[in-house]
Amino acid sequence: PRWYPARQSIKLDPKGKSLRDEEILQHLPVGTTATLYFKDLGPQIGWTTVFLIEYTGPLFIYFLFYFRMTFVYGLDERFTSSPHPVVNLACICHSFHYIKRLIETVFVHRFSRGTMPLRKIVKNCLYYWGFAAWLAYYINHPLYTPPSYGKKQINFAVIMFLLCEAGNFSIHVALSDLRRNGSKTRKIPYPTKNPFTWLFFFVSCPNYTYEVGTWISFTIMTQCVPVGLFTLLCFIQMTIWAKDKHCTYLREFKDYPSHRMPIIPFLL
Repeated sequence: PRWYPARQSIKLDPKGKSLRDEEILQHLPVGTTATLYFKDLGPQIGWTTVFLIEYTGPLFIYFLFYFRMTFVYGLDERFTSSPHPVVNLACICHSFHYIKRLIETVFVHRFSRGTMPLRKIVKNCLYYWGFAAWLAYYINHPLYTPPSYGKKQINFAVIMFLLCEAGNFSIHVALSDLRRNGSKTRKIPYPTKNPFTWLFFFVSCPNYTYEVGTWISFTIMTQCVPVGLFTLLCFIQMTIWAKDKHCTYLREFKDYPSHRMPIIPFLL
């Protein structure tokens, strides 16, 4: 009783996975007696709160650089002049991305796990907030140079960005629909009538595929090295998550589509 449920981890094996809340003791692979191992997971924080904190930071941090606050670039008149049009467009796209994430957090996402360790929020915020500041500093810098191929490159990137954002949102809605009425039962996701969900024919985690596509398009739009590095790190991390989820699907469902790949159709 000293630890609230979210802090408690109960295992059958010290090195095994924690038992899920919905599991029933009589259905576990134990005999008439069983040894259960308890671990205190430490202070916890709800996933909704985690996402709100992680995504609100980049939204406002970016504006500090976009509006060229005097403590960032100085008081020189050159450093307060009107930016190139693509800078305005990049700010709109970046803001739209994180506003969408905040809306999804409140109205769309259904979390299989209610909390995560409080200590991890610092690491996550350093990642999202730090990169937002780094990207914004260079994109909004007075010496920033626009993309090499001008409007054609920018327009292509914007179209790609919007399509990937729409796809990402569609996948999140489809995944949310699998857990209506608060159900935590894992189900195989399948394509719906929405064309953006047809990527489920080829990959297990199309939400990550669209997310990477979003940042690739943002890299093309801004032609900025820090954005490209952030995109690469996103791809690596999301590939790891996608492979883990893909393996979980294969382990839990014997009839899981064998032709699906974790994140990139036919490749990875």
